[in-house]
Amino acid sequence: MAQLLETKTAVIYGAGGAIGSAVARAFAHEGAHVHLTSHRLSSVEQIAAEIEAAGGKATAAEVDALDERAIEEHLGNLIKDGKAIDISFNAVGFGEVQGVPLVDLSLQDFASAIDSWSRTVFLTSRAAARRMTAQGSGVILTVKPPAEGTALASGFGAAVATIESVSLTLAAEVGPKGVRVLVLQPNALPESETLQESFRKYASGLGIKAEDALVGLADTTMLKRLPTLEEFSNVASFVASDKASALTGSIIKIDCGA
Repeated sequence: MAQLLETKTAVIYGAGGAIGSAVARAFAHEGAHVHLTSHRLSSVEQIAAEIEAAGGKATAAEVDALDERAIEEHLGNLIKDGKAIDISFNAVGFGEVQGVPLVDLSLQDFASAIDSWSRTVFLTSRAAARRMTAQGSGVILTVKPPAEGTALASGFGAAVATIESVSLTLAAEVGPKGVRVLVLQPNALPESETLQESFRKYASGLGIKAEDALVGLADTTMLKRLPTLEEFSNVASFVASDKASALTGSIIKIDCGA
């Protein structure tokens, strides 16, 4: 049986984290050559080695996903080596402030969340889009938790709204040139340390334990549970493939029916 991403080249930002590494493994399993990047090389070298040991194709590189020059140089070097940029996936996370009412939030904490998230999504998506439009194909994926419009999301709510806005605007601009842009939206992924920490901050503002909040969140879903990293990665692999060629400009909800 043919693999979903056979012959594809995928660049993953934040590949050292739970979401990035899980998606990297899934992409590699489906035949893609995955280029794992992180601001610390050590965090992705072992993951790349594990993928290679399992029969996949992986390369590790140190790339700060907030550094315009580093992002451009990395993709530029891949192009020089004769590789197309077929998939760009941004799984970078930050330790943003949550659990604080907007009326009590400092300008610095509000602005820093928006700056970090919007900066990395803009820079990595723009860099990928430039190469993909030139080659006439490609898929850009971003991750967006559903925090906007939620009490005590603090600056994080505005930050993830920016991710959605940038991604959908880009989708409209690059679609005619054969490039697809999609936003993957999980409500919570208990296996992700980054999302767990984010959820703990949010729960603390409500005065409850994160574990209790997760149980409550699961109860609000149609399936009465939360999605796994494997399920998230399987969806990411499918929407990145040519099997999903009619999908773009969409928010793909991987939330068990939240």
